[in-house]
Amino acid sequence: MTEFDALSKEDGFRPELAGRWRPGLRESALFDRNAIHEIHRMAREGIYDIRGFGAKRRVPHFDDLLFLGASVSRYPLEGYREKCATDVTLGTRFAKEPIQLEIPITIAGMSFGALSAPAKEALGRGASAVGTSTTTGDGGMLPEERDHSDKLVYQILPSRYGMNPDDLRRADAIEVVVGQGAKPGGGGMLLGQKISDRVAEMRDLPKGVDQRSACRHPDWTGPDDLEIKIGELREITDWRKPVYVKIGATRTYFDVALAVKAGADVIVLDGMEGGTAASQDVFIEHVGIPILAAIPEAVRSLQELGMHREVQLIVSGGIRSGADAAKALALGADAVSIGVAAVIALGDNAPEFEQGYEEIGSSAGFYDDWHEGRDPVGISTQDEELASRFDPELGGRRLANYLRAMTLEAQTLARACGKSHVHNLEPEDMVALTFEAAAMAKVPVAGTSWVPGADSPG
Repeated sequence: MTEFDALSKEDGFRPELAGRWRPGLRESALFDRNAIHEIHRMAREGIYDIRGFGAKRRVPHFDDLLFLGASVSRYPLEGYREKCATDVTLGTRFAKEPIQLEIPITIAGMSFGALSAPAKEALGRGASAVGTSTTTGDGGMLPEERDHSDKLVYQILPSRYGMNPDDLRRADAIEVVVGQGAKPGGGGMLLGQKISDRVAEMRDLPKGVDQRSACRHPDWTGPDDLEIKIGELREITDWRKPVYVKIGATRTYFDVALAVKAGADVIVLDGMEGGTAASQDVFIEHVGIPILAAIPEAVRSLQELGMHREVQLIVSGGIRSGADAAKALALGADAVSIGVAAVIALGDNAPEFEQGYEEIGSSAGFYDDWHEGRDPVGISTQDEELASRFDPELGGRRLANYLRAMTLEAQTLARACGKSHVHNLEPEDMVALTFEAAAMAKVPVAGTSWVPGADSPG
């Protein structure tokens, strides 16, 4: 084993430059090889970097929290004999027809345009198999997704691409997107190479021309206008459909309060770890706050309004496992939503496609250029040949397996804490491993009763 074997692509190591490296040379922590490479690229191309996926920087996350399993002072539930329920109802505040889900894990909005039609179909198949919902994303309602989704949430974004009253009525819920975690305060984008004939027709756009969505809705400038818009949506759907409001995690306490005042049935809160198909890297890495910091602020806002649990809270951004989901629920969420993890479950970044990734200058586990439409798996593309590689039935089964496994993990943890429903998990069931996570999540540092910023060390 040579000294170069310990270096990896994740470290920014470039094999072609290995011969120039010498023992004793010290890399700058500030201007490391990745920073230098990006400066050179910007100087050469004169434009910011665009990519998909989500934030890659390390921030305090659910891994920094631990559950306190039951022993003497608490009694665990027997896994094979005592039930731990996972159902959740969304939209109980005003909607005549709230959504009933069997699991507290939903599929986030990802558009047809960002994803291929077979991938959108697979999301519907997988979600329906386990009794949960999926979401349209920008650009309208795809027939394949509606046909294979038992419960479909229709997103309304600032672009209003593909929006029409008939599809609003055909949806099971409506989600008004004010912001998302990967780019709060910024609009979406879909580059021209992914605007195929079908995408162009659905969005009423010219084929092959870059599409950049507005950063705010064209018909309101504040919460009073949002209240008017929610009222219009209720009239169109005869008050039957729940209305969600999605916000990126920034000024969470106030944004949640204003969304509740505007009449939202459900708040969707997306942390900075949330993914996207295409956004500026500077947005993804430098705007918003971690979901771990945002959840307690949202819950505090709802509690002070007397609306916690009456207005449901769905959180997203970096949810990967049943442990992540259980910890989000323990902090006060009613459900979680997954996007990047769902795409990976379908087969994105799978090692068996390594040759295809290498052909486009990437590698399995590192591929994030979802905006380019060259995905060899056929998920984040509009190229018909590439999309034909993806089997929506197989993808749907993979997603369903993943969702079932996540749910089992959450149930296992809830039982270990003595809970008969995953919603009975609470902050008291957790401790933090770091001061940062403890301060954000408002739970004690492990081995103490100290919550940084809340009281004195104990």
